[in-house]
Amino acid sequence: MKILTLNCGSSSVKYGLWEMPGEQPLAQGLIERVGLADGIITHTVTGRDPVRRDRNFPTHGHAIEAVFEFLTDESHGVVGDVGEIDAAAHRVVHGGEQYTHSVLIDDDVITAIEDNALLAPLHNPNNLAGIHHAMTIMPDKPHTASWDTAFSAAFMPDRATMYAIPYEYYERFGIRRFGYQGLSHLYVTRRAAALMGEPSSDVNIVSLHIGNGSTVTAVAGGMPVDQSLGFSTCGEGLVMGTRCGDLDPTIPLFLMKHAGLSADEAEDILYRKSGVLGLSGRFVDRREIIDAATAGDTRAELALEVECYRIRKYIGSYSAAMGGIDAVVFTAGVGENSAVHRAKACEGLEFLGIEIDDDKNRAAFGRTAEAEISTADSRVKVFVIPTDEELVMAVDAEAIIEDRYDIPTRFRYTFEESGFVPTYLRMG
Repeated sequence: MKILTLNCGSSSVKYGLWEMPGEQPLAQGLIERVGLADGIITHTVTGRDPVRRDRNFPTHGHAIEAVFEFLTDESHGVVGDVGEIDAAAHRVVHGGEQYTHSVLIDDDVITAIEDNALLAPLHNPNNLAGIHHAMTIMPDKPHTASWDTAFSAAFMPDRATMYAIPYEYYERFGIRRFGYQGLSHLYVTRRAAALMGEPSSDVNIVSLHIGNGSTVTAVAGGMPVDQSLGFSTCGEGLVMGTRCGDLDPTIPLFLMKHAGLSADEAEDILYRKSGVLGLSGRFVDRREIIDAATAGDTRAELALEVECYRIRKYIGSYSAAMGGIDAVVFTAGVGENSAVHRAKACEGLEFLGIEIDDDKNRAAFGRTAEAEISTADSRVKVFVIPTDEELVMAVDAEAIIEDRYDIPTRFRYTFEESGFVPTYLRMG
C-alpha cells in the first residue's frame, strides 16, 4: 500500500510517499512560498540527492498538482501514475471536540473542518484546500485526517482544559484549551520512552516543540495532562517567531481602547508582529537572533533571553504538574538545531535533576541522529529527537483503512520499538 501524506500550511505544502507496511519512505518534499513570488519545491527520492526547482505556486491547488507531477515524473518520480497511490493522509490543525483521533474523511469531517476554521483561521482553510484538491486528483481513493489538536484535546483533564470564565461561553462557543502540535508530541515522547527502554506508560516527559510555532506538552504515563497552547494558536504559552504566547488579556483591550486599534489590527499584532520579531524589532530566524545577540544587539539578546526563560518556566511548572519528571525532549527547527536555546532553557534546573553535557549539546545539530545530551549523572534524561509527524499520519491511515486503528493511548506504533530506524536515516 502506497500512502501519500500532505501537510498544507499557510504558505507551504509538505508531502511524503510511503510504502506500507514497513513504513519505507519513497519520496519526500517541501513546497515553499505558496501564494507568494519566487516559490520553491525541494523533492527528494530515497537514496538520491534532492532536486530543487524555482516555480511560482499561486494557490495550494497549483502546489498539490506539482506534488503529483514530481511523484510521477519520468526522471524524479517514484510511481508511474497517480493510480498507484492507494490513499492520502492529511494533517488538519483543528478538529474541535468532535474529532480527537485520526479518521476517514467523509462529508461530516469536511463540515467539521469548515466549522472549526473559526478556531484555527490561519490553518484549517489551507488544510481543507489541500484535501479538496487531492480528492479531485484521487477521487476514488480513501483520504484520512490526522488532527493536530487530537493528542492533547482528547486526554487532558478538565482542570487543564477549562478557563475560569463564565461556563456559558464554553457551552455556546466551545471556548476551552485544546493544545496543538499533537502529532509531533506523540511521536517524540514515544521515541524518548523507547530510547529509555521504558514503556511510555511508565515515564513522565516534558516535550518541547520549538520553532516558529512552539508548544510544550506534559505527558505523564503516556497521557497528555497539559499543553502550553490553549484555545487559539497564538495567545498562550511560549514566545514564538511572530506570536506572543502568554499575555495579560487586558493588553489587547488596552491597545484597542487607547491606541485606536480595531479587533483585526490587534489580532494581526498578536499573530504576526509579536514574539521574537516584536522583541528584536527585525528578526524571526533564531540563528540571526543568536548572531546579533553575540555581536551586542541588546534587543536581540532580550528576545533570546525572554524566549528561553519562558521555556524554562514551563519545564519547571509541568514537572510540578506531573509530580515528577523523567525526561525532557527538544524537537522541531529550533529545538533540533539550537544548542544555545537548549542550554539556556535548561540553565538553573539542576535542582530538578536536569544537567546538560555541553559537548553533547553542541554536537546535536540537524537531522543526523537522536541524541541524548544530558550528563551521565543527570537524574533526568534530556534528548534531541527529530520529529516525524508524517510517519504518524501514514501509520494511522494504514490502520484506519485496515480497520485496526485505536485511540493513541491504546494503539502501539512501530516507532515505539527500541530498534526502530528513523525516517531521515532510511531516506539515505
